Amino acid sequence: MERVLAPIDYLVIGHVAHDILPDGGRVLGGTVSYASLTAAALGRTVGIVTSVGADANLAPLERVAALVRYPAAATTTFENVYVDGHREQYVYSFASPLTPLAVPQAWLDSPIVHIGPIMRECVPALAGLFAGKAFVGITPQGWMRDSDAHGRIFPIPWAEAAYLLPLASAVVLSIEDIGGDWDLASHFARQTRILVVTCGWDGGTLFVDGVPMPFPAVPVTQVDPTGAGDIFATAFFIALASGAAPFPAARYAACLAAYSVTRVGLASAPRPDEIAVCSRDFAF
Repeated sequence: MERVLAPIDYLVIGHVAHDILPDGGRVLGGTVSYASLTAAALGRTVGIVTSVGADANLAPLERVAALVRYPAAATTTFENVYVDGHREQYVYSFASPLTPLAVPQAWLDSPIVHIGPIMRECVPALAGLFAGKAFVGITPQGWMRDSDAHGRIFPIPWAEAAYLLPLASAVVLSIEDIGGDWDLASHFARQTRILVVTCGWDGGTLFVDGVPMPFPAVPVTQVDPTGAGDIFATAFFIALASGAAPFPAARYAACLAAYSVTRVGLASAPRPDEIAVCSRDFAF
């Protein structure tokens, strides 16, 4: 019997990954993992469309989200190495591509859709499937990188930008994704209404209709920055979709992202007390 899926508030599409730890262990990672945990912490009912290998234990995500899992020969697997505050990343395997046909009928009317590729797995037509019907949030990092023969990831031009930017309700990327090129950031910002470039402990810049508005980071003691950008994006998308103005939404999201770096891995998802503080301080 075909599985019956209930409607959801927040749909996130992309690969759940395995992240290799310094001791050789593996934990769940990727935009989908951090976004789903964050959206659930913020009170949304969450659905995930992903592809993983048989070795992936998705129980931590299944506790907070409905999950549509497509089989693959392997799970997308990364290793993150931080050098002087900058991440060097390696990828060793890939799961299967995700197309519009991967989205179940019951979730086509989801009010918030977050397309979060980590290694070109999301077909750009996914955005067209929801544009004009939902809040479409895009974190394009996975369309902006490739890997060499040793698995080391390097940036590439975002070939799909001209198609995707006009379809997006909001876009979040990092300064590392664009190699520090603020001219490129401004070029992207002129093609979409709301875009944020995050800059780690330097905060970030919000662009609304191409106009830049820098915002600071909340000062904390950093333990592990992995996932902070995805937590920022998810909180930002939810705030915007709930009616918040872009600048307070960005400050609110930056507050939650700052708290996240004080913990390791999936434990960085927002906690109720942090949500209360950030909501109070930034009027969301």
